[in-house]
Amino acid sequence: MAARNDPDQGVDAQGGGVQSVDRALQILDILAREGDAGVSEIAEEMGVHKSTVSRLVGSLVGRDLVRQNSERGKYQLGFGILRLASSIPGRLSVVREARDVLESLAARYKETVNLAVLRSNYAVNVDQAMGPSTLATYDWVGSLTPLHATSSGKVLLAALPADERDTVLKTVGLPARTPRTVTNRAQLEKQLLEISRQGYAVVHEEFEIGLSAVAVPICNHLGNVIAAVSISGPAFRFTPEEDPGLIEGLRAAGLSISANMGYRHR
Repeated sequence: MAARNDPDQGVDAQGGGVQSVDRALQILDILAREGDAGVSEIAEEMGVHKSTVSRLVGSLVGRDLVRQNSERGKYQLGFGILRLASSIPGRLSVVREARDVLESLAARYKETVNLAVLRSNYAVNVDQAMGPSTLATYDWVGSLTPLHATSSGKVLLAALPADERDTVLKTVGLPARTPRTVTNRAQLEKQLLEISRQGYAVVHEEFEIGLSAVAVPICNHLGNVIAAVSISGPAFRFTPEEDPGLIEGLRAAGLSISANMGYRHR
C-alpha cells in the first residue's frame, strides 16, 4: 500500500509516473545547485517523504545520473550526466537557434537585425534579418566590424575578461571610423562598465554616419557571452534609448536565444 502522503508510489492513471519523473528532475536540479546533498536534505526541500527520495535516487544511481559520495554518504551528479550533456553542444548552433527570433524582431521593429560573434579581434556578423522599413539591402553577413565602434562589438568587448580585452585593444587599436567614434581608452572603458551594468549597448554614428544601433548579449549554458543580437536603423529615425519598449523587447529576444542555447536566467 502506498503511503498516505506519497501519491507517486505506484504508477496509476492519475499521472503518478509523470509526477515521479518531475520529482526525479527536481532531485537533479537540487544536486546541480548544491553540489551534493543527503536524502533528508533533499526530502525537506521537496516536501516529500525520505522514502520517496530514496527510491528515486536509487533509480538515478542505477542510470549513473547520480552517485553517492562514499566519504560523506551524500549524493552528487554522476558521470551519466556528462554523457547526456556532451551530445548537446555539438548540435547547438547559435545561428540556427536565433533564426526565428531574428525574423520576429525584424518584423516587429521593421529594421535590420544582425547576429554577431567574436572572431579574430572583430565582431563578425553571422546572420541577418531585414525589416520592411530598411532603406538599404546591404548584406552584413560575413562582415568584420570593429569591436569599439559597433553596438554588438561593444557588448562582446564588455564581456571579455580585462586581460583579454587589453590584449585585443592593444592589437587592433581604436581607429576612428567617423568623427563620433570613441578613440579614448579611458572613455571606452567607462562605456563598457556601463554596458555591463545595464545589459545593452547603444551607438550613434560611431561606425557609419547616419547609422544607429542597439545590441544585447546572448549567453550559453555556462552563462558566458557567445554572441550579440542588434537592431540598427537610420539615425534620423532610430533612437533606441527613447524607446524603452524596443530595448526591453530586444533584451527579451536575447534571453530567448540564450535559453535556446541552454542558458538559465536567474
